[in-house]
Amino acid sequence: MTTIHPKSQEETATPAGTPVRQLSVFLQNRVGALMALVKLLAEHRIEVLGLSLQDTTELALVRLVPSDPETAQMLFIEKGIPHAVFPVTVVELRETDRSLVQALAALLSAEINISFSYPLLVRPSQHPVLVLHLDSPDVGAEVLSNAGFKVLMQEDLSR
Repeated sequence: MTTIHPKSQEETATPAGTPVRQLSVFLQNRVGALMALVKLLAEHRIEVLGLSLQDTTELALVRLVPSDPETAQMLFIEKGIPHAVFPVTVVELRETDRSLVQALAALLSAEINISFSYPLLVRPSQHPVLVLHLDSPDVGAEVLSNAGFKVLMQEDLSR
């Protein structure tokens, strides 16, 4: 897998903040591989804020949102861990008029495709938080914001 180097924060940051980045890692599908990866991050004071795991007979695809994506990426490079970096859209949901149905409707009306999604393990405002991999993350974030949703930036998640 090709490693994608993130742009500097000056290139990617907006007035609202730095977009959230997901690191995708292929692991050997064996006992303890995921724990070893998470432990490596924890040893470097990097929290796993979101996690998705899909396994096959030989490999597991781990998608994770770390508290410090730059340090996590440098650590993966140093350790020779193949990975890729993708921008993701992180949206806060509410039980009222800002629910999953309304978020999906807003994205549908803008004809934005969702490749995959998963919830975050942390909830900064105690509301459900969903990670979305969209075919157009910048437009998707704008559409969701215009529909009244809070789109979280890396600064909202990092501790």
